[in-house]
Formats: sequence, structure tokens, C-alpha cells
Amino acid sequence: MGILLGFAPFVVFAVLSRFVAASISLWAAAAISAVLILRQKMRGASMKILEIGTFLLFAVLGIYAAVKGGGWDIPMVRTVVDGGLLLIILLSMLVRSPFTLQYAREQVPASVQSSPTFVKTNYILTAVWALAMAILVVADLAMHFLPNLPLRLEIVVMFAALCGAFWFTKWYPAQLRKQGRGAS
Repeated sequence: MGILLGFAPFVVFAVLSRFVAASISLWAAAAISAVLILRQKMRGASMKILEIGTFLLFAVLGIYAAVKGGGWDIPMVRTVVDGGLLLIILLSMLVRSPFTLQYAREQVPASVQSSPTFVKTNYILTAVWALAMAILVVADLAMHFLPNLPLRLEIVVMFAALCGAFWFTKWYPAQLRKQGRGAS
């Protein structure tokens, strides 16, 4: 559930961007991100790269949209948002803290958290999320540069990529546990 909650600002943005101006949907997503950060802080839980990066992404884009004003088409805003999330995910791997690792550590005993299999599993899971976000960026760019494509196509591609990443996040560690390789 934790990792899904971390994506809540993106869901809010995606839904609102269909109905309101880009700046409003960006600020709403920044507000949801801030609430998630405060929630973590109040619970005494660790701060997550995804949540901090998401807040910064939406706040900076909200400021940009406010300064630039109207005229930013939704497919391009979505491209920038999805590209920003892809960047956050890739940076988490670059700094040797794949974003899934922070959520996974909250669900396993301390003895498992530093095992090479556990860490490797989280690199794989984070890479799958990066692939899903790369697919979303390509879909967003296609909608921007090929506006005659049906909106349904983008929705199907996005849904498939995100559901596939979520499914893999649940399935892969379970498979390793079944095989006795202890990814937990």
C-alpha cells in the first residue's frame, strides 16, 4: 500500500489535468505530496525519495506554470511530469537507494534488509518502474506530436504500463520467496 500511496500525487494530477488548467492540477499534486511528507513525518517514518522528489517536481512545475501562464498543452505537461518521475526513479538508483527499497524495508525484518538478494530485488523492481515511466513518456510524446491518436490508446498504454509495474512489484518477490531465495 505504501508504494501506491507514493504515487497518489501523480494520480491526482492525471485525473485533474483532464478537467482543469495545468497549474491547478500541478498545485493540487504538490499539496498531496506535502500531505504525504507530513504524514510520514508525523508517523516517525523515514522520508522517501519518491515523496520528496514528487513534491519538488510538482512545486517547481506549479511555479513554472504560474510564471509562464496558459498555453502549456496537457500532453506536454504530462510528458514533463512523467519524465520528472522517471528522473526521480533513475536518480534513486544512481544514489544507490532504489525508491522501492525504502518501502520494502518497512515490510521486512532487519535481518533481511541488507541481504544482497533483497537489495538486488529492489534494483530490479525500481528498474521495472523506470521502464513503465519511460513507456508513459513515449505515450505522452505521441499524444503531443500525433494529436489525432485516440485518447483511449494513451489511457490503455498508461494503464497497462502502471498495472504491469505494480503486478511485477508484487509477483517478483513472491516468486523469489517460493524459490527459497529470500527476497522478502
